[in-house]
Amino acid sequence: MTALQHDFLPGNLVRARGREWVVQADSRRDWLRLRPLGGAQDETTALIPELELQPVEPATFAPPEPSRPGNHAAAVLLRDALRLTLRSGAGPFRSFGNIAVEPRGYQLVPLLMALRLSTVRLLIADDVGVGKTVEAGLIARELMDRGEITRLAVLCPPHLVEQWQSELEERFNLQAIALTASSAARVERELPHGLSLFDHHPVVVVSLDYIKSERNREQFIATAPECIVVDEAHTCVSSGTGKQLRFELLQRLAKDAQRHLILLTATPHSGDEAAFYNLLSLLDPRFLDLQGRMSANDPLRQELARHFVQRRRKDIAEWQAETQDGRGFARRMKTELTYQLSGAWGQFFDTVQDYCRELAESAERAGTAGGAGLMWYATLALLRCVASSPAAAAKALTTRLEGTPSAEDLLADERLHDGEADDLSASDLEPPGQVQDTSRLQALIVSAQRLSGQEGDPKLAALIEHIDQLLREGFHPVVFCRYIATAHYVAGNLKAHFPSATIEAITGELTPEERRERVEEMAEAESRILVATDCLSEGINLQHLFTAVVHYDLAWNPTRHEQREGRVDRFGQQAPEVRCTMLYGQDNPIDGFVLQVILRKGEAIQKELGVMVPLPEDDARINQALVKAALMRREHRAQAPSLQTAFDFGEPERLLAPLQARWQDALDKAKANRTVFAQRRIRPDEVLPEWHKQQQALGAQADVQRFLHSACVRLGSPLENTRRPHQARFTPQHLPEPLRLRLADEGIASPQLIDLNELHRSHPLVSLLAQHLLEDALSGESPLAARCAVTLTNDVEVATTLYLLRLRHQLSYVRRREPFQMMAEETVALAVRGRTQPEWLVDDQAARLIECTPSGNLPPEAVQRELRLALDFLAANPEPMQQLTQQRAKTLLADHQRVREAARDVGQHHVKPCLPVDVIGVYVLLPDSL
Repeated sequence: MTALQHDFLPGNLVRARGREWVVQADSRRDWLRLRPLGGAQDETTALIPELELQPVEPATFAPPEPSRPGNHAAAVLLRDALRLTLRSGAGPFRSFGNIAVEPRGYQLVPLLMALRLSTVRLLIADDVGVGKTVEAGLIARELMDRGEITRLAVLCPPHLVEQWQSELEERFNLQAIALTASSAARVERELPHGLSLFDHHPVVVVSLDYIKSERNREQFIATAPECIVVDEAHTCVSSGTGKQLRFELLQRLAKDAQRHLILLTATPHSGDEAAFYNLLSLLDPRFLDLQGRMSANDPLRQELARHFVQRRRKDIAEWQAETQDGRGFARRMKTELTYQLSGAWGQFFDTVQDYCRELAESAERAGTAGGAGLMWYATLALLRCVASSPAAAAKALTTRLEGTPSAEDLLADERLHDGEADDLSASDLEPPGQVQDTSRLQALIVSAQRLSGQEGDPKLAALIEHIDQLLREGFHPVVFCRYIATAHYVAGNLKAHFPSATIEAITGELTPEERRERVEEMAEAESRILVATDCLSEGINLQHLFTAVVHYDLAWNPTRHEQREGRVDRFGQQAPEVRCTMLYGQDNPIDGFVLQVILRKGEAIQKELGVMVPLPEDDARINQALVKAALMRREHRAQAPSLQTAFDFGEPERLLAPLQARWQDALDKAKANRTVFAQRRIRPDEVLPEWHKQQQALGAQADVQRFLHSACVRLGSPLENTRRPHQARFTPQHLPEPLRLRLADEGIASPQLIDLNELHRSHPLVSLLAQHLLEDALSGESPLAARCAVTLTNDVEVATTLYLLRLRHQLSYVRRREPFQMMAEETVALAVRGRTQPEWLVDDQAARLIECTPSGNLPPEAVQRELRLALDFLAANPEPMQQLTQQRAKTLLADHQRVREAARDVGQHHVKPCLPVDVIGVYVLLPDSL
């Protein structure tokens, strides 16, 4: 057994097992976590010094070897590789090196709020498409990189599980497993013996449906991570058995006063007062007392403002105008498109309506229990499908209603509606409309089939004309349909009319993974049209490929329209304008009622408030009003065709009057909250300089692209150009075998398209190339990236030497009375101009020297002589490097303090440099005139 001779602190270099390592933050005297020198964070290992055969000893970093010089391009390549491998950067935002997204300034507000709180309890209720996933991911990643948490769970509805899993991996470099009803058994089977699921998998995405059962719920509560993110949190607090179980789960998780809890929703207040305050009580049970007394000066409301942020797009646009952030959202341009139920299609609609009216009369005559419910159901099912498309009409008419369900069950069929305000999931299957076996139904089926296509279907004709215009103006549209049959019908007709466009139909028939793959496969298309049901209105983001939304079928829930448009018009949309078109029948009474009484009201509320307030739930009233409207006669039978304004919706509107009153009340309450929770007093622009400074230190987008192009060329596998300027094809086949195997482990085994605009420093391709080149430079005999070089250039007038240094700092702070120690690394440049009367240069002035333009080469003997002189000169003049080290530590501390003050963060920071400094590279620039 080896005696312990040293106390190693984070950032120290040690030698163990025949190689050099960097001591990591969570090490102790008797237990060390080590990262290989030049290696990546995921290559760390742990060892117990007492059990090592050879003692763990302090190590020093070897200087560059003058006998192994490279050229100037290889020097730039090493500088880039070094910056891009840094993960524990030296700035105050610890997470920056591990994220693959550049957040906008307003998205730092929740992070700054989180840093104020000893235990993070936040409700983030920003508008749809603002980027709540990014905001929550930033907080979780920051807590993880500060060492305050080691485990994370995201709880979300089932349809969002895969999206969260991919977002965590692609944007935040967190490898998460998905825990759903279908995957849980497999995940548990693969666990090593004796380990709990959450110990073995520190990051999990859990379906709320999976943990509904008592066994799963109790197991989760017993072993839950110390940080929980809850997406669509409003679905956990309303009435209903399943939702009550969700609320109890969150209540029990929130009882642990040390557990971080981040709640996300775009609709915190959907008109259900009790549900809203239940949601607030998860942050702090005291907030229940605010119900009925939410006055501006109430100290408890002011306390709530520390935990609750709610911004409309308007709030963000105003902030961006003040700060000149310059990266606002796209303009959402809305328009309406109408068609008439004319000719044979109009006659068909009237015939179906007459049939439904006859059902009503026969139900009334029979007076049987449930007869009215059956009539309501058949009317809504048939007329909704007929209004959708001939294909949906035929499917409804040919599908028989099985069994004898109760009227209540019939009208609760999710295929009739568009989901409730707190749960927009709804089946896209067509409801069965065949409630009788009659020859009349057979005639209707034949009519529906005969009217399919542009000639017989005025709605389809209007869509084709509109899509033609959108494509000519350069837009990529998504056409949202209510039913599967309609989606396939529309896609098939569009393919016939636009043969040069790439057109896909995506419906609930596909698994979430298949839907995502179909969408991504459209990326290379010059012209693309996506036809989808509402299975895509939640869960898959479309802003990177599409720029227009067409509501082919009106939704009966205004929140659904907002969700559809929010898939395209959201954070990350690059187009300056997004087109949104609502298509409806001019003389269709159902469309007219939904439009005039529901959608127009929702739109007016959104315009007034800036966010959507959901329609209060009252299925019985809504169904009754819709049936009354559906059976209204179209006026054109007695006179000329009329517009929607000719309909008198008096009776159905009166039925919905109580709902309208509750809707207005919800608006008034939401208005009262909107200002105090917009967090206008938090100024993220005060800390943006630190964020941008870290970006430059760790490598911005331009640095990533330059590095990737250069690295691939030098590794013998240059990127191939494609038709799109921001895309390139990467082919790994010609890379060195060790690198090829590492890429294959990350799923990069075959040629693939790379979007250079979205490529980030933490992308596996970038990080693995950088690690490979850096390791090769530090240990290889003939490295591709050079630790030393001599360059002739016209950009200097006297001999100038650039020293590329890697600095490590020990960063310590106290939070929640617990001390934390971390290691911070940064790459800095130190340069000296001349040798007899040397002038020392630091910071940007020194760093820019490596960007000089080479103009010639020196003989090998002269190169080695110059490099030895440069190394000897640095050894003889240690003071400038020592001063730089101390100055960088002071600057780092000041940056941390500035962010801490902006966030009113708790705790204090201390920074101490780790010595000696690593001299990574030495590059001599000689004037070409010598």
